[in-house]
Amino acid sequence: MNKNYYAVLMAGGVGSRFWPISTSEYPKQFHDMLGTGTTLIQKTFQRLNKFVPTENILILTNARYNDLVLEQLPMVSQEQVVLEPAMRNTAPCILYASLKIQKMNPNGVMIVAPSDHWIEDEDAFAKDVTACFEKCEKEEALCTLGIKPSFPNTGFGYIEYNKESTTEIKEVNQFREKPDYETAKDFLAQGNFLWNAGIFMWSVSTIVNAFKNFQPSQYALFEKGIPVYNTPTEQEFINENYPKAENISIDYAILEQSKAIYVLPATFDWNDLGTWGSLYDKLDKDSENNAVVNSKVIVEDAQGNMIRSPKGKIVVVDGLNDYIIVDKEEVLLIYPKTKEQDIKKVLGKVKDTYGEEYA
Repeated sequence: MNKNYYAVLMAGGVGSRFWPISTSEYPKQFHDMLGTGTTLIQKTFQRLNKFVPTENILILTNARYNDLVLEQLPMVSQEQVVLEPAMRNTAPCILYASLKIQKMNPNGVMIVAPSDHWIEDEDAFAKDVTACFEKCEKEEALCTLGIKPSFPNTGFGYIEYNKESTTEIKEVNQFREKPDYETAKDFLAQGNFLWNAGIFMWSVSTIVNAFKNFQPSQYALFEKGIPVYNTPTEQEFINENYPKAENISIDYAILEQSKAIYVLPATFDWNDLGTWGSLYDKLDKDSENNAVVNSKVIVEDAQGNMIRSPKGKIVVVDGLNDYIIVDKEEVLLIYPKTKEQDIKKVLGKVKDTYGEEYA
C-alpha cells in the first residue's frame, strides 16, 4: 500500500434531513442507515482503507463525536481524530488537516471525502481515486470526482468541464450553483456537466499553496500552529484559534478561484444519501414498492413507503402511499415523501415546542 496516500474523512455534519434517526447527538454517519450491519462511517472507512494505509486516514469531526468515532472505528488512534471545536464549514478543517499531513509527509497526496455517501462499486472508486492521485503527484492539480447526472437534479451543485478535453481527467471550466429545474435540464442537454459529489484529491503542497494564494488570512491563522501540529499541545492551539477562522466552504475559498481544477467523470454508482427519499431509492423494495429497514411489517393497500423502526418492531400500515414512516423511542414521524425537503423546518418546530433533546 502506498505510504504517500492519505485520506481525510469528513464526519462532522448533523444530517438533519434524516431526523428523527439522525440527531445532533447521534448523526446519520454513525447509523446503519441501509440495514446492512455496518454504519455509514464504517463503510466509508473500509472503502478508503483498500488503498490508503489505516494510520493515514484522518477523521475530521466535531469534538462532541470523538467517542462515537473511536467506538465505531477501533482501529483508529486518538491522534487520527481531528476535532473541530466550532462549526466553520469545509475550508478551515481541510486546511488544518492538510497542514498536519504535510508536517508528517511533505510528499503526501490526499483525498477529502464525506463519511456518509453510498458507493457500491468500491473497486471502480479506488481506480478513479488513484488515477487522480497519480496526476496530483506529477503536477499542481486540484482534482474532483464528478457524477454523471441521471436526471435534472436541483439539489446538487454542478461541475462544467471543457468539452474539448480529450483526456480521461477533464479541465474544469467552472463550478455552478444548485440550478432551478429548467437550468438543470439545460445542463444535461449540453452534456458536459457533472454533479459535484464533494470528493476532492490533491497533493498537500498544492492545496497548502492554494490557501497561501487565495486565502492568505486563513493560511496565516493556521500556519502559526505548524510547530505544535501532531504534538500534545496541538488541541490547545486549535481550541483557541479555530473559532477565529472564517466560515467558508472549500468551493468558495479555493475551487472557484483556482485555474488548475480537473474533474474525472466517476465510473461508479453514487448516492449522497441526503434525504429519506434518496435512501428509499437505494433499498430493496417489496412487491408494493415499500422499502423496509429493521421492521416486521404488515401492509394493506400501502405503496411506495419508506418504513423504519427499531429492530424487530411490528409495524402495520394501511392506506398510506409514498410516506416516510420512521419510529424511534420518543419520536414517530409520518410524513409525505413529496415534502421531505421540509423535514428540517419540522425539526425546528419540534425544537421550539418540545426542546432541544429531541433534535
